[in-house]
Amino acid sequence: MKTFSETQGVPRRILWVALRLLPGILLSALAYYLILPPLNARATGFWAFLSFVLLVLLFPFGLTRMICVETKRIGKGKPTTHVHYRRGTPGPWLLGAIVLPLLILAVGGIASSPFFHARQYADIITVTEADFATDMPETDNVTNIALMDTDSARIIGNRALGSLSDVVSQYEMSDSYTQINFRGAPKKVGNLEYAGFFKWAGNRKNGVPGYVMVDPVNNTAEYCRLEHPIRYTDSAYFGEDLTRKLRFSYPTKIFGTVSFEMDEDGNPHYIVPCLSPRVGLFGALDVCEVIIFDPTDGTSQLMPVADTPNWVDIVYNGYLAEDKYNWHGTLSGGFWNSVIGNKGCKKTTDDFGYLMYDDDVWYYTGVTSVNGDASNIGFILSNARTGSYKYYSVVGAEEHSAMGAAEGEVQEKGYVASFPALVNVSGTPTYLTVLKDSSGLVKLYALINVEKYSVVATGETQEKAMNAYRERLYEEGILTRQEPPAPVTDSATVTITDVRDITQDGNTRLYFYADDGCVYRLNTLTDAALLIRAGDRVTFDYTDTQTDGVRLILAIRPASDV
Repeated sequence: MKTFSETQGVPRRILWVALRLLPGILLSALAYYLILPPLNARATGFWAFLSFVLLVLLFPFGLTRMICVETKRIGKGKPTTHVHYRRGTPGPWLLGAIVLPLLILAVGGIASSPFFHARQYADIITVTEADFATDMPETDNVTNIALMDTDSARIIGNRALGSLSDVVSQYEMSDSYTQINFRGAPKKVGNLEYAGFFKWAGNRKNGVPGYVMVDPVNNTAEYCRLEHPIRYTDSAYFGEDLTRKLRFSYPTKIFGTVSFEMDEDGNPHYIVPCLSPRVGLFGALDVCEVIIFDPTDGTSQLMPVADTPNWVDIVYNGYLAEDKYNWHGTLSGGFWNSVIGNKGCKKTTDDFGYLMYDDDVWYYTGVTSVNGDASNIGFILSNARTGSYKYYSVVGAEEHSAMGAAEGEVQEKGYVASFPALVNVSGTPTYLTVLKDSSGLVKLYALINVEKYSVVATGETQEKAMNAYRERLYEEGILTRQEPPAPVTDSATVTITDVRDITQDGNTRLYFYADDGCVYRLNTLTDAALLIRAGDRVTFDYTDTQTDGVRLILAIRPASDV
């Protein structure tokens, strides 16, 4: 019995193979266009996609019905031909081709795990010990920390668009905001997105007209209209989809979390970290290169991390920064120690905040033991652009305990605390957080002592909260009130040349002009002082003021007493 292709010669055989490959090729191309996996043997998605491609390409040759032609001769009559179908059976070659990529995926994943490479995982980063008091100077007003979280930024950003009818009817705010350091101040930026397929189809020629910049310190937002609109974005379709544009430009790169940022001139860019495994075939993905993509014209630059411009803030994602420290903190003593002994093992808490330091964005998160208690043994700062780490040994309550203490201080209001930041208040490590109402708006500031988290103070402004917190520190004996130093006094016997009085804020002060060329000020009026006239000779006990150079009178005596 021969198949149809065998009876029709080689051309028909080729046609038969091509017809059966065509659906699989088309389906594979469609899957690639939609899924956009990296064509990189060190990406897990590549092997899963390859298994799918082999399945759809080989399926017709092993599992579909085949046309069979059978010729029989009955007796001395003419031969008769019968056409029928025979179902193919999957051979070992078919199953092997499909299973092999999955086998590579499984074996490669296991062989790249910390079980075999604990030391390599632990040595991915180097952590520098740093001093809290040196790196965190004392502060009265925090302007370098983004206390506002993304949810609050989204609410304020949407309000900034509310009055722009031409924008809000066609676009919507992105769900994600990027924390950046813009011209020396913390900002959160989010781009507009098309509000669905039909809004994209109707507005794609005009593009996305702008973005929103939120000030997380002053709780304000500004809509920034672009001279050149954004063309490539996540909410666009087909060739203008951001991920598709990047994949077709860089088919082999493994993309990390993309962030939307501004350069110092306010021009928009997408910062795309490119990842590469550092352990085995798939293990310990880390940033190796950066793509700076201009969404207005589709141009881009690929560069090593070390060459990233200073205006770029987010290269390393905060969750990746936590993962890398957790590898270092738990696996330094070996894999089995991380599972059984836990000697010296530590990990980060489950969230992080932002801090502007040295003109860069840093991630802040506490470090606790793996035993899961409610205390921190220190905290880390991780540079979001360079990936460097600093560790500070500060023992105290972990962040969620501090958040609970702040919420408990105003529990009748039902406010919710944001993830706190660590600040230095009068040399004391202190958590600073904001308390939000049910609508996500900031209502109060709260400060919580790290070592003794029952010491909490709140205020409507940072200044009020700081003053109330210092009073609590005095009450608890954490700080000792310092008596102001006694003023350095001196005396002068002079002849008065002029006397003037100035009233300010309801307080009257006397200024005496003397023949020695100096001016003497009396803050508290006395009867004796009011009787002094030009030409009188008197003796002043005084101290030099630190603000205006005028001598402050402490006592007045007749000149004859000298």
